Amino acid sequence: MKKFFLTFSMALATFASASAQNLQKGDYAYLYCHMSDKGEWTAYAVSRDGYNYEDIIGGEPIMDPAEHARIEGGQRDAFICREHRGKGYLMVTTDMCVAKSKKWDNYGIDLLKSKDLINWTSVTFDFRKGPSIFCDPESPDPYKDYSKIHRVWAPQIFWDPAYVWPDGKRGGYFVYYSLLSPEDGYDRMYYSYADESFTKLTKPRLLFDWGYATIDADINYLESDGLYHMLIKKEGGKPGIYTATAKSLTGPWSEPVEDDYVSFEGRKNCEGSSAFQLMGDDTWRVAYIQYSDNPKHYRICKADKYLRNFSDPVDIKGVTGPQHGSFMRLTKKEYDRLKKWSAKQSK
Repeated sequence: MKKFFLTFSMALATFASASAQNLQKGDYAYLYCHMSDKGEWTAYAVSRDGYNYEDIIGGEPIMDPAEHARIEGGQRDAFICREHRGKGYLMVTTDMCVAKSKKWDNYGIDLLKSKDLINWTSVTFDFRKGPSIFCDPESPDPYKDYSKIHRVWAPQIFWDPAYVWPDGKRGGYFVYYSLLSPEDGYDRMYYSYADESFTKLTKPRLLFDWGYATIDADINYLESDGLYHMLIKKEGGKPGIYTATAKSLTGPWSEPVEDDYVSFEGRKNCEGSSAFQLMGDDTWRVAYIQYSDNPKHYRICKADKYLRNFSDPVDIKGVTGPQHGSFMRLTKKEYDRLKKWSAKQSK
């Protein structure tokens, strides 16, 4: 009997871990939610095939960035997903405005939620303010001096039903991002948990440290091998977009796979990767910004069902100012709502 309960507990733990995943819904179209290269705001584009897109409201801001980015007034690196029960949508953005500050520093992130993809509410976390902004004051602090943090970049979200809060409640949004302060020495990946209301955030925890700068992580759970796969930009070592794997969101994460990365672009610099699957297809598409080109090119390449063997890059079509962003499948009702809104706003 004891052996049975041990086996059952292990199986339950495995199931809980494997079920950590952002809700996938919709079989009609794709939404590309992105920072605009025309300005530091969030824009939408929609597509029926994942490659050819049409701007929503002409690629203009879908919301007022100053209203939601309360630190610097600019939104970069938009990541969008569904609320885990399917009752709404969540977004995270880098609160940053290089056009205003004239430097590649920033101090926080914005957490947003919506019921219709059009109207958004938000909270802003200025990491310089330290422990007081986080919901777990009893937890250890990763920094002696939060006020010196000067990069909080490219946050993303992953629903984790296995996370347990101090009051015993289960489920939280794993929010991961890169941080830089003098105490780090180089950009490192951290994570926090947000509650179901998407208004509270735990203190940063180090996700991994490979001994050199890493940014722009994108995590997906793959049914093909039962592992979490992370695409990430290596700033140190041999630069490029690489992959690492783990059995759980919090790791331990493997070292990047050195012989399988986005290498076909030659000496061109790439970042901001975002992986998604086409409907009815178990292979992957990986999008990224090729920022060393002038003008820049936003590319989509192919990968196999194990998120390996990157190949066949092409430019995204029909998007004004594509930049770092994310992809989400849409239902016909959602697609029609956005198209109707776009037509109304354009009049």
